[in-house]
Amino acid sequence: MNKSDSERIAAVLEGIRYEKASNIDEANLILVNMCSVRQSAVDRVFGLVRKFKELKKENKNLKTLLTGCVSSSDLKKFRNFFDFVLSIKALSLWPEFLNEGKHFYYPNPRSLFEAEYLKKKSKYSKNFSALISISTGCDNFCSFCIVPYVRGPLICRPHEDVLKEAKFAIETGSKEIWLLGQNVNSYRSQIDANLPRISRIKNKEISDICGQIRENSRDVNFPKLLRQVNDIEGNFWIRFTSSHPKPSTRAKLGAGLVPHRNKVSGARDFSWDELIDTMAECKKVTEYLNLPVQSGDDEILKKMNRPYTIEEYKKIVKKIREKMPEIALSTDVIVGFPSETKKQFQNTVALFKEIKYDMAYIAKYSPRPGTTASKLKDDIKPEEKERRWRILTRILKETALEKNKKYIGKEIEVLVDKGKNNFYFGKTRTYKTVKVQSAINNQQLTIKPGQFVKAKIIDALPWGLKGILR
Repeated sequence: MNKSDSERIAAVLEGIRYEKASNIDEANLILVNMCSVRQSAVDRVFGLVRKFKELKKENKNLKTLLTGCVSSSDLKKFRNFFDFVLSIKALSLWPEFLNEGKHFYYPNPRSLFEAEYLKKKSKYSKNFSALISISTGCDNFCSFCIVPYVRGPLICRPHEDVLKEAKFAIETGSKEIWLLGQNVNSYRSQIDANLPRISRIKNKEISDICGQIRENSRDVNFPKLLRQVNDIEGNFWIRFTSSHPKPSTRAKLGAGLVPHRNKVSGARDFSWDELIDTMAECKKVTEYLNLPVQSGDDEILKKMNRPYTIEEYKKIVKKIREKMPEIALSTDVIVGFPSETKKQFQNTVALFKEIKYDMAYIAKYSPRPGTTASKLKDDIKPEEKERRWRILTRILKETALEKNKKYIGKEIEVLVDKGKNNFYFGKTRTYKTVKVQSAINNQQLTIKPGQFVKAKIIDALPWGLKGILR
């Protein structure tokens, strides 16, 4: 999401005659696109501030700009250190603020409606890989997460806009389409705002047509969007992130629960069965899924405001692996959440050993001001968080290596990302990193980033594969 925002920012800046500087020393404008999900990211921005002060001594014309996910508490601190603090949601207003030298603008998240942030075109940093946002914001309010407060409510792009961008990206050479959202499960195509309200149309025939268009638009959930992107002509892969493992709406209805609906966008969470079938049937959708669990203990999940149990989570994983045996699963997990006992942590250890993830993003809990969890006592010592982090990392290393060894001897398709020191690096459909020799029979080959190649895997490491070109 941060990379996608940065690409959108790059397009806006180039539109007002900025050019990318070859290095930081010759820049007139340095932009920091901040993430505040973890305290460590905020700390790095403070580190940059000190560096900027030194640069300004050498370059009196240098201006600095902060944007991205900035909490209200961090905002008060940073506005004194940056020349501009501009909301990413107000991207359409940036030219005006930069040209007029206005030094501060950070609106309420709902100003996203006026700014039309998601309609801004991106300047893809990789011309073969398109990062396409299908939504922004989130309504889940996990107790540890600051995203709903800094990104605002869930807003979904019309599926027509998503398809238009995807088609353009593919026509101009993209081989990989990433569909991005804080929670893709809740995607629901936004009703076209340009359609007149039905109540204002006197002609019944036109009214019926508009009503049908609205109904069709409302009916495009995430699995249907995936199918529509899959139907675009061309040789390309489809990836997406991130999913939320809340149980299917249909499964919950039987328990007398009301399906979640976003009051702003009208989004409703889909059936996991529908998504799993879609992934299995769409040949361009790759065999990779990030499914954040956050904790392996039900009591901790409740405190995190995660609306599922570990048993429900494992049922989703089982369904996925039954339909897609080759799928690679990654997850996100937090260790040291307030009040997490050693026994509760052991439940997460047991889950890791049972699921056998291909990859996991393991975070040590840090309180984020403004969230519900920040009101809880951060009672797990840093050294204990580190110990738990090391335990999960060791298990992950073992299971990832076990998974990767299964590739040895197989010929697989690789999308080349870059070349370095007589090797090429790329990704498999399962999002494994592959290091490939750039020669066949001592003959050096020239391969461009964005090219599909066949590679035979000759060795496996915990975090990647080694192969030779075929």
